[in-house]
Amino acid sequence: MRTKHLLLALLVAAVWGVNFTVIRIGLDAFPPLLLAALRFVPAAILVPFLPKPAVSWPRLLALGLAWFVGQFALLFTGMAVGMPPGLASVVLQSQAMFTILASAILLKEYPGRRQGLGVGVALAGLLVIGLTAGVQGVTATGLGLILAAAMCWATGNLLMRGAGKADMLPLIAWLSLIPPLPLLGLSLGLEGPGRVVQALTHLTPAGIGALLYLSILSTIFGYGAWGHLLKRYPAAIVAPFSLLIPVFGATSSFLVLGETFGTQRLAGMALILAGLVLVVIPPDAVRLARRRDLGQPGLAPQERKNEK
Repeated sequence: MRTKHLLLALLVAAVWGVNFTVIRIGLDAFPPLLLAALRFVPAAILVPFLPKPAVSWPRLLALGLAWFVGQFALLFTGMAVGMPPGLASVVLQSQAMFTILASAILLKEYPGRRQGLGVGVALAGLLVIGLTAGVQGVTATGLGLILAAAMCWATGNLLMRGAGKADMLPLIAWLSLIPPLPLLGLSLGLEGPGRVVQALTHLTPAGIGALLYLSILSTIFGYGAWGHLLKRYPAAIVAPFSLLIPVFGATSSFLVLGETFGTQRLAGMALILAGLVLVVIPPDAVRLARRRDLGQPGLAPQERKNEK
């Protein structure tokens, strides 16, 4: 991977990691479902300027409901009722484990020995963290909602399997048309019109800044840059950078919010990350990356062309 693309991948991981701390700040200004609804409005505004991806409307609707409505409604609510941002950034990455399990059940795509081991290690980490529920800001409800959000992410991953190679930025913009109204309806019904009106009429600089970060940096820039990297490099090279998201998430939460984890949670987080390394990084990924940097054989002609 070229240096500028390596730096871009690191920047995206940092933006998405700090995103969890920003969500926590935003939840002090907006109720969770309203914050989730507002997040996607700026991206939806881009739709007139971007071509519709070659994805059917039924699949777009299903993707929008799973990836954006389900995942972020559950994530934001889970963090609001009892899940610190640093810990949430790690637990949410269990989506990789759920994707493998769902693929095995629904698509009969069974994991290899390495992936199976990774899933087992990550499950052990979740169990270790789950045993700390009720201590230092973590509730069983919050943990359960974050896990449900990870399952929605995994569902979206499976739906993407049949979506073809759509450009990520147009896809995200068109998908962003779907969540605002359902999430706003849920917010009015569950959080109440009074809380919605109160939040919208008493905007704070911190709340506005958090919303701009979530909508512009995390959504538009993050997904657009990630899609750009996936167009230039194999997923096996790009995907491992997502393992840095919880590292940035936990670090930023510690520095900004003073979140501490304790020995047991640190052990659980370490197990989850170790499991994800086994799941996400293929055995030959490092070797392939080294060959790319050195210009050695082993790359497909199209990959060499993309490097130029």
